[in-house]
Amino acid sequence: MKGRVLKSTGSWYQVELEDGRHLPCRIKGKFRLDGIKHTNPISVGDVVSIEFEAGTDNGVIKAIDDRRNYIIRKSNNLSKQTQLIASNLDQAFLVVTLAFPKTSLGFIDRFLLTAEAYHIPAILVFNKQDLVLDELADYQEQVIAMYEKIGYTCLKVSARTGEGMGGLKALLQGKTSLFSGHSGVGKSSLLNAIEPGLGVKTAEISSYSLKGQHTTTFAEMHKLSMGGYLIDTPGIREFGLVDFEKTEYSHYFREIQPYIGKCKFNNCIHVNEPGCAVLDAIRAGEIPVERYGSYLSILNNEDIYD
Repeated sequence: MKGRVLKSTGSWYQVELEDGRHLPCRIKGKFRLDGIKHTNPISVGDVVSIEFEAGTDNGVIKAIDDRRNYIIRKSNNLSKQTQLIASNLDQAFLVVTLAFPKTSLGFIDRFLLTAEAYHIPAILVFNKQDLVLDELADYQEQVIAMYEKIGYTCLKVSARTGEGMGGLKALLQGKTSLFSGHSGVGKSSLLNAIEPGLGVKTAEISSYSLKGQHTTTFAEMHKLSMGGYLIDTPGIREFGLVDFEKTEYSHYFREIQPYIGKCKFNNCIHVNEPGCAVLDAIRAGEIPVERYGSYLSILNNEDIYD
């Protein structure tokens, strides 16, 4: 039998069978011994082959189909292992807020780089528009203009007032979509607004730190009544690529891509090399200095949490 993994709790998996039934499943021990560098061998979105476990109402996962794509994060900053967040995605939405709490441009750029590297179309959702006023609104417009110029779709929404929700729902219909972002940016509130009745738990922002509190413990895929699936993920502090050469990072910045191959040296990493076409483009204002700053921080493996 075939099924799709809807939820992972570490040792047990909720699997939707082809006939629509949900079956709790476990995995055979050998999955953990196959040299996989991921901390979790199976992720939400995986298509799996299962068999019923004798004498129980549970299933056993026997095999995982080849993944069309997947998105990962580093299990921690020093580890070479990765955590699979989700697989077989049509698109990934990063929910951001420029205040209450603040999502840094560096974090946004790490997410976009990760999505580019693993061939997943990414969309930025600027939530809590009811709180975006005056100088913050001006800053938000500058940020959106920067990302739209390089081809990313940006949505302005408010789960509280309903602003922009029609456009968001239209993009979700019939697709398998990932929702990600820091804790507190309103992912759960958006999910409840998109699919009333799910009752996903929400939490208030800490008045002390202006940061969110984790309400989602495990990634979970929700079936949408309008068609499609939406994956809610735990609040994520950082993304990070592993097993990539330094010369590869620039390939995943859309505005840098046109200048790759025009530098004097083939192994140019666009820092201080002579004859660097990327540095010339930055001086000419063709590449935003904010994005280049993110590139340098990723290149140097610097933490970006705020």
